[in-house]
Amino acid sequence: MNTSLAHLKGLSALLLLCCCISVQAQRVGLGGAKPTAAPTNLGIDPANPKEYTIAEVTVSGTQFLDPNSMISISGLKPGDKIRIPGPAVTSSIKKMMDFGTLDDVEIMATKIEGEKVWLNIHIKERPRLYKVSFSGIRKGERETLNDKVKLIKGRVITPTIIKNTQLVIKKYYMDKGFYYTKVKVLQIPDSTRGQATLNFSITKGKKVKIQKINIEGNTAISDQTLKRKMKGTKQRRIGRLFNPSKYIPKKYDEDKEKLIAYYRKNGYRDATIQFDTIINGDQTISIDMKIDEGQKYYYRNISWSGNYLYTSAYLSERLGVKKGDVYNPEELDKKINGIPGSDVSSIYMDDGYLYFHIEPTERAVEGDSIDVELRMFEGKQATINRILLNGNTKTSDRVVLRELFTLPGQKFSKTEIINTQRQLSQMGYFDPEKIQINPIPNQADGTVDIEYTVEEKPSDQIELSGGWGGYIGFVGTLGLVFNNFSIKNIPNRETWRPLPSGDGQKLSLRFQANGKQYQTYSLSFSEPWLGGKKPINFGVSFQRTVYRMTDLSSYYGYNTSGGGGRVSYRGGYYNNGITLSLGRRLKEPDRNLVMTHSLSYQRYRLDSLDIFRIGYSKGVSNNISFNTTISRNTLSDFQFPRSGSNISLSATFTPPYSVFRKKAFSDKTDTYRWVEYHKWMFDASYYATIVGKLVMSTRAHMGFLGAYGNKVGYSPFGRFILGGSGLAGQGTFSLADQDIIGLRGYQDQKVGPLAANGYPASGGGIVYNKYVMELRYPVSLNPQATIFVLGFAEGGNNWGSYSEFNPFDLKRSAGIGARIFMPAFGLLGIDWGYGFDKIQGQTTRSGPQFHFTIGQQIR
Repeated sequence: MNTSLAHLKGLSALLLLCCCISVQAQRVGLGGAKPTAAPTNLGIDPANPKEYTIAEVTVSGTQFLDPNSMISISGLKPGDKIRIPGPAVTSSIKKMMDFGTLDDVEIMATKIEGEKVWLNIHIKERPRLYKVSFSGIRKGERETLNDKVKLIKGRVITPTIIKNTQLVIKKYYMDKGFYYTKVKVLQIPDSTRGQATLNFSITKGKKVKIQKINIEGNTAISDQTLKRKMKGTKQRRIGRLFNPSKYIPKKYDEDKEKLIAYYRKNGYRDATIQFDTIINGDQTISIDMKIDEGQKYYYRNISWSGNYLYTSAYLSERLGVKKGDVYNPEELDKKINGIPGSDVSSIYMDDGYLYFHIEPTERAVEGDSIDVELRMFEGKQATINRILLNGNTKTSDRVVLRELFTLPGQKFSKTEIINTQRQLSQMGYFDPEKIQINPIPNQADGTVDIEYTVEEKPSDQIELSGGWGGYIGFVGTLGLVFNNFSIKNIPNRETWRPLPSGDGQKLSLRFQANGKQYQTYSLSFSEPWLGGKKPINFGVSFQRTVYRMTDLSSYYGYNTSGGGGRVSYRGGYYNNGITLSLGRRLKEPDRNLVMTHSLSYQRYRLDSLDIFRIGYSKGVSNNISFNTTISRNTLSDFQFPRSGSNISLSATFTPPYSVFRKKAFSDKTDTYRWVEYHKWMFDASYYATIVGKLVMSTRAHMGFLGAYGNKVGYSPFGRFILGGSGLAGQGTFSLADQDIIGLRGYQDQKVGPLAANGYPASGGGIVYNKYVMELRYPVSLNPQATIFVLGFAEGGNNWGSYSEFNPFDLKRSAGIGARIFMPAFGLLGIDWGYGFDKIQGQTTRSGPQFHFTIGQQIR
């Protein structure tokens, strides 16, 4: 706002003619009618100022402002003496204009009697904002800008507000590459209400590309290396798709800081950018930059001070920085504070020394060598006082608290806090991206409160899907999984969401069917803390499977008796089973280890159906098996792990019935009345972040089926079937304890020994192995829809005998895929894989294949 100096210079003349002083600001609208004009001659001589006593002060022209407040701000009040003409009136006008809500102020003498003067202050208020509009841009951009500018209706419109809004709009478009954006503003007044509409007319222009980046002064590090470090500022070239060469000032400033950080990481402690210039073109710009690299420095002497608990030699060994190493403050700080469990701070903070800190100080710089002193403050040990829990609106407090590794009364531990964060992520009930841990120190009593803040995410699943099961055909699936179930809360209707929840129990119901031909039902329940005091997992599951082989000749009328379109069946397979399991976390040698034991009984009945193609088509088989599994899981997350590993080794045994049998088996029914085998399974997966959000996943899987002797040989039950999508690796569409393993790039169930009809011979293979490498990149980590894309290379094979087994004889494939996890439906995936090798019975390589997956893939 500019105040007209001409008004101030003509003060005496205006008092003489109108008895008023006027200061003009930008006019937006009238603030009200002026009072009746004062007499033109009130006896005031501008050449002879005279002192008057103020008799009365009135205010006119107000709409929203309080007249008494305006008088107070002016500083003029009855009884005061002022000189007219004089500085008092000028000072009063300045005070009122500085108030910021006025557009015009006039102070007029309306009456003079002797030494008394009557004053009227006439004001024009600035208009208030009615609404904001944008022109020259699309509707979606207008909605975004409304959120950006955040102008409140009814606010007084000032030049500062207008200018700041223009800057916000320009910055928004400059951050998108529109460097030459122009913003004009038009005020549309509504004098009847004292309001105005602000219209911002925006001309974006074209996005500005970076034609050339010229770097001078660098000798130790090449131009190409420096340009690669500028992630958000790229030079224009053909084929650049993922990092377009837009010029964005904010990213350019960040990239300059990255360049200097990179130099200092490589020992160039004094590196600076001497100058940089933006050369504007028509639709492009060029960047000229000159770098002063300075000298490369190395560590000479590293000393410690303030350490009483541990010797300097021990701390230096833990630090891992030696004389002659390149001077790198960033790496030094990481080795002090940045590697949980392996840095120097973990030595102290895992033993309760919460207030511990180290301050690296350069003691001497001589030539290219630097002496560093690490000044320490060890402080006192802190004990955990309270655990505060926020955000668990569905899961009960005790379910969360029992998973914590930080308990009241224990010494503070940095590593245990990190382990707790990972444990909360693995529960599957909370958004891993929003788990917050806040230690609250109480130095007065040497304690610390730890506050955990979580955000619930949907964990229950509804599975409604279809799949192709080879010789079974199309199979529809309906499944319900309640991952946070509660038996105890069944009577409590308030916890039904839609079933009783909050105690961390798991209830799963599943039904699959292809009409009468194939049906499977399963019901399972697990309690992760049996008894509520120790992490002992108890589980029970029931299942039933019915498979009937359709007689197509009867349906289409091929047989002699005629068909009439009625379906009849040539045979059937029936399975009923129950499994009880008990597992617990181990404390030694590693707390991440879990050992699980399970006892299972399966009863199979074959009714004129040789599913194994070995001549066993009618009879009842019983399978009593005992399984032991030991696993170790350190994954950072369940849906999209970025680090950690998951290793599992399991062994399944049935009683060796044939060892105790003296007489020979009479037929196949007698041979397989009691199923016997021992089976060994190994699964390992490892995840690591390569750069940014790009994650590498490597996996290895192996399975071996053994026999107790030659009387029975290798059982047709419990074998391995390899190829295709693996149908989520959950035993879907499998019969007789088969393990179905996916191998992308090949047809379902077609890798390994095959019968004459092209399906697995003898029930499948007895030994398999598979290796996978994937690169994963997240598109969205929103818990409502976690999406990531991947590229893979894998190989595997399946053998029908150990004499043919060759772990290097792999069927190889590579391809790309995508996964989406939605809480209501679980994990859905699609892959395109190319098989490079031939499988049994084919003369050409497998070639391209599409695969659809449903559910979390295990193998």
